[in-house]
Amino acid sequence: MALSAEAERIAAEFEFNDSNVNRAVLEFVAEMTQELFSFLAKQIELFLKEHHNDHFEASIKRRQTISSPEGYRDENFFRLGFTFSFPVHQVGINKGNLIRWTKGFGIADAVGQDVCGMLQKEIDNLKLPVKVAALVNDTVGTLMARSYTSPGKTSTLLGAIFGTGTNGAYVEKLSKITKDMEGEFDSSTGLMVVNTEWGSFDNGLKVLPNTKYDEILDKDSINPGIQMFEKRVSGMFLGEILRTVLVEMLKNSSISLFRDDTSANNDYHSTTEIKRDAAIYKQWGVDSSILSVAEADNSSGLKTLRQFIEKDLGVLAASLEDAQAVKTIAHAIAVRAARLAGVALAGVVLQTGRLDKPGSEPGPKSAAAIAQDVKSGKLAEAASATANKLADTAGLAVNEDEIVDIGVDGSLVEFYPGFEDYMREAIRATEGIGATGERKIRIGIAKDGSGVGAALIALVAAQMEKSASSTK
Repeated sequence: MALSAEAERIAAEFEFNDSNVNRAVLEFVAEMTQELFSFLAKQIELFLKEHHNDHFEASIKRRQTISSPEGYRDENFFRLGFTFSFPVHQVGINKGNLIRWTKGFGIADAVGQDVCGMLQKEIDNLKLPVKVAALVNDTVGTLMARSYTSPGKTSTLLGAIFGTGTNGAYVEKLSKITKDMEGEFDSSTGLMVVNTEWGSFDNGLKVLPNTKYDEILDKDSINPGIQMFEKRVSGMFLGEILRTVLVEMLKNSSISLFRDDTSANNDYHSTTEIKRDAAIYKQWGVDSSILSVAEADNSSGLKTLRQFIEKDLGVLAASLEDAQAVKTIAHAIAVRAARLAGVALAGVVLQTGRLDKPGSEPGPKSAAAIAQDVKSGKLAEAASATANKLADTAGLAVNEDEIVDIGVDGSLVEFYPGFEDYMREAIRATEGIGATGERKIRIGIAKDGSGVGAALIALVAAQMEKSASSTK
């Protein structure tokens, strides 16, 4: 069986076309707990000693001299914004109970407990001058950070993470929120930040694409049947999907992947060999960064990718044909992830109605699709599609007041070549948005948004606390 043909066949299994995008958008509308939080508190202590040693030492001495039961005065505290990137039931600005772990964590006794309370307890055990002032999901932090730095007149609608995991938080009208909300919150603005936890979107697989490789990964994960969207989009899983595909190909003796009969069949004039302890044979052994390398390497001999195949997969002297197969499959996996990411963004944009006059026309055909029309003799269709694409490329001026601003963070969107472009392809293909609506969507990187946003929210929390105390 020709390797290139088999690679193309497998790559086709990861295709996520415009029809799939629209179906998905419609559906969209291990240690003990004490050890974990003790470790986090210890890191806070080390940070304070290194970066705020004068304040730290003064606060510790003050604790030893004050006779009050607490041993400190509130104004000596550092306010901490606690970024916690897991599903919680949040009932206050600094109170929330863990619903479940994701991203490979599995500390069972923490589920159902207040994560801020657990961290504060360990902070207090170390007698640190720190108060957990705000509990912040990383997506909420990204939304806040982007809101703080975003150019233009319009406010930021959505903060999204496309990194180790994936999730989004957006600003919604209170009138649209139908679930019961516990705890105290400010209703004066008529708005609420909603943490979507879209990593669990469509766990029932009604619209998500599903290959046998996805099934293998899910079955072997610590949480089968959960986080099914995340398992197709996030950086934690993309390298494992690629590894799974390659292992399944190796099991088929009729596929020539990483097999040379003689060195004459290899342009390196050496026989391909897989190390005995190769990462390709180890679950979670392949880092997703190899997908970025594969996408970026367009050299004639794919030398960079072949170096990574040796370093990251443990395959020595991979042939050019081997590298081309890896590149083809890696590209298909990543493009599917990006288009699914576009589904999430498009779903939120449609849900909020932020596009006043959304276009309903589908996006223009891709260059590859036009080329296929030409090969198939569909010259009239190709000519029409080319004209539409040129008109779309020319674009129309977008009024600044119509801009929908989105902040994103994470290694995939930052480092995978063309990830945003592939997301935008899916957004353009979405009915109700189209090419016209997609032009109104501004996507910007919120660098370290989860940390910066948490600090900003902690500052706001401190000001709210100060304001509340002054009115008493």
